[in-house]
Amino acid sequence: MCMEQNRISVTIKALRKEYNLTQEDLAIKSGVGLRFLRELEQGKATVRLDKVNQVLNLFDKELNVCDKVKSL
Repeated sequence: MCMEQNRISVTIKALRKEYNLTQEDLAIKSGVGLRFLRELEQGKATVRLDKVNQVLNLFDKELNVCDKVKSL
């Protein structure tokens, strides 16, 4: 699992808990399937980014493309 995927999973799970939502609540409110949400939080390497943004939209967040930070 790549580091970015893990950060997405951890972030979504933390937001869900911060808002006191169960996985089922978040799936329903964001309009995605419960299976998708479970796989997303478990860090599945292949998830649809449009659906990730659908979940993040509930928290007024989204994924964007940005330049890589180059390490020295």
